[in-house]
Amino acid sequence: MTTQLNETEATITPVQAGTDHQTKGDRFTSFSAADFAVPRGKDEDWRFTPLRELRGLHDGSAVAGKRAAVAVGVSDDDAPNVTVEQLEPGDERLGRAGAPVDRAAAQAWENTESADYVRISKDAALKAPVTITVDGPGEDGISYGTLVVELEPHAEAVVFVRYEGSGAHSDNVEFVVGTGAKLTTVVFEDWNDDAVHLSNSHIQVGRDATVRHYYAAFGGHVVRSVPHVRYTDTGGDAELLGLYFADAGQYFEQRLLVDHSIRNCRSNVLYKGALQGEPEKGKDAREARTAWIGDVLIRPEATGTDTYEKNNNLLLTSGARADAVPNLEIQTGEIVGAGHAATVGRFDDEHMFYLQSRGIDPANAKMLIVRGFFTDVIKRIPEESIRELLEDKVEAELQHTVL
Repeated sequence: MTTQLNETEATITPVQAGTDHQTKGDRFTSFSAADFAVPRGKDEDWRFTPLRELRGLHDGSAVAGKRAAVAVGVSDDDAPNVTVEQLEPGDERLGRAGAPVDRAAAQAWENTESADYVRISKDAALKAPVTITVDGPGEDGISYGTLVVELEPHAEAVVFVRYEGSGAHSDNVEFVVGTGAKLTTVVFEDWNDDAVHLSNSHIQVGRDATVRHYYAAFGGHVVRSVPHVRYTDTGGDAELLGLYFADAGQYFEQRLLVDHSIRNCRSNVLYKGALQGEPEKGKDAREARTAWIGDVLIRPEATGTDTYEKNNNLLLTSGARADAVPNLEIQTGEIVGAGHAATVGRFDDEHMFYLQSRGIDPANAKMLIVRGFFTDVIKRIPEESIRELLEDKVEAELQHTVL
């Protein structure tokens, strides 16, 4: 006999930030920007972010924005099983996976004229990826968006979300994954050098559902991604894997939360980043910056949880700084396993010695190490065309690397 969802789903009551009993998963949420204080540099959730460079996306001072330009591509064979719509504010299909957790996301929610909705039908197994392209509003422009991707029970799909172009964009993204469904999604930040992107995303994992969420950041001036994973029933399996390559003048931040509130669910998190500054420019050099904050919460009722998170950062030159902050909060001892790790460092001396001992010069040896560093993430993407795209992106970055 199948257990009904409302008999197993945890009751989560968000509380105002700063209360003594708050956990990471109980952070305050709202669809109204007025309910949030304007972010300050000393706020925990914003202490790494360069607030002065967000073009008003966080404090209400942004110039009037417009609807994001979003294009959805579906193969002819898969078209009968994919529904693409624009939803008006207030539609019941919006906001199911979660509400904004910061002022920037709430501001984006309020300024979204219509949301983009993609639904994959029950029991459908798509043959080709669904591609969703979000194009920036142009230099000095502002845009807002809300995107919802829903997989009905036992559907299977690969969804490729690509951000490109110029300007400043803020959005909310929801992935609603039904019972027994299997979603592979790749989010690719491929912005021009001037772009600013702030994003809240919510991944809702149903009973026995599987989610493989890949994230890649290469383009943009300031890119801040805040993904949340929440389980609604037992047997959910979520894997979040990411890679990012920050050049001088770029700031990338990933601030994620996996909220285990249901028993017998699994999660795995692996993010890898490389950074390079401008050592040849001396005092005029710009810094490459990244911040990765990984929160995993195991609530008292989430017995049988199995989770692990890791973040590795490779500093290719001077003038590069990576902050890595893994956090694991465990409120029950009845779990399968839990752990976390993070590293920030230069090239491994043993790897360098091994390659140079075989006649490879230092610069090429370092390039080989960087390629291998990212391969662990890229090789797990099931779609060959996307793997090749990311491999080419890494290769292009290496061609401009001063090693």
